[in-house]
Amino acid sequence: MRHIEDLARTAENRGIPRYSSFLTDREQDLARAALSRAGCTEFCFDGGYSEAERRILCIEPSGSWQASPLRCVRLDCQQSAGTSLPAHKDYLGSLMALELKREALGDIVLPANMPGTAYVFALEVAAELILRELCSVGRTGVRCTEQPLETLPEFPREERRLCTATVSSLRLDAVLAAMLHCSRGTAAELIAAGRVEINHLPTESAHAAVYEGDVFTVRGKGRFALTALPGKSRKDRSIIEFFQY
Repeated sequence: MRHIEDLARTAENRGIPRYSSFLTDREQDLARAALSRAGCTEFCFDGGYSEAERRILCIEPSGSWQASPLRCVRLDCQQSAGTSLPAHKDYLGSLMALELKREALGDIVLPANMPGTAYVFALEVAAELILRELCSVGRTGVRCTEQPLETLPEFPREERRLCTATVSSLRLDAVLAAMLHCSRGTAAELIAAGRVEINHLPTESAHAAVYEGDVFTVRGKGRFALTALPGKSRKDRSIIEFFQY
């Protein structure tokens, strides 16, 4: 937050744009709080496309201009017979093997309608390194080309399977147990171990109340969104609707 405040002051005092590295959802929330404290209102977050999760902070005072450091690299697999296409984790692993820091990389998008193609959003210096050095992902060769942001295709929205369950109460341990298909005791252990966040904030209270719209992050298990609370079942249990990212 201190770093974001410093960026805001520099942008205001010198009248020049300032940009952060890629920020997670949680870091974006912290950045908004820091900007509010600094009295900065001329900013936005940009991840390269409308549904981006990881985004850079762009502080751009009126009348200033500077090229954004955000770039996109398209990776096209050169698949050999008998090999499977890389998954998201394979792309991330190969990129990290280039000794890039995670904050230099944004989203890695694998469009469902373009098998064998991935779009990597990155800071300019990282994009240049990818273009120069990356030649394979796992055992699959890849061809790297820069993709101008204004020519990006429309990425289809990811289809998410909506799940329904009933819980005895709208407490964190009960809801988490339903989402993870485990016992409340196991859910409570995950919470006590500090592996659970609600809306990107860590919690260690199994008794914490949950609400419609909450997002749950369970380290090592995934991320879940509570989309609706339709009411009660015939057995007077609370009905929940959710999906896993």
